Amino acid sequence: MQANAQTAQVDDLTLIAVPTAVNCADLFVRFTLGEWRLRNMIGECSAVACALVEAAVESADPKTSRLITLRLRLTGEYLVVELEAARFTMPPTAPDLRTGELQLGGGVKLIWCELPLPTGVNATAVPLPRREKRRSPAAEALGDEPDVDPELIQRILFGLGGSMGGGPQR
Repeated sequence: MQANAQTAQVDDLTLIAVPTAVNCADLFVRFTLGEWRLRNMIGECSAVACALVEAAVESADPKTSRLITLRLRLTGEYLVVELEAARFTMPPTAPDLRTGELQLGGGVKLIWCELPLPTGVNATAVPLPRREKRRSPAAEALGDEPDVDPELIQRILFGLGGSMGGGPQR
């Protein structure tokens, strides 16, 4: 890993080391890279992430913690795929990819694999995800929100005993 490059964006997902975690990893990669507008890297990144998660699932000890963390990080000229897990054996990767592992505390390993960003792109050039305020499809089907008279609401609340004196006296 490049020690001098700063992380521009990061997203992670904690999974349980069971076979369905591989499908979850694929969905996570697709969603995250879609948000980061790096759709052209989805295939390669998903293959690497799924291989790491599959290896973690296969080497997990059922008697210990089976939690694994998959992380995607943009730093410098690379998209870094990281996986934290106990009892992990690095799967074979493409020979042109830089990989490594680091022993963390508590018997957990951090395995990482760097995927080069497309030519001319660096981590700081990747735009942050933006979310727009949108109404739900059900609200859209209803059309515009009706105008509500505040006095009518007060009368309804009064009738229900919810405000303005607590309702009729007995």
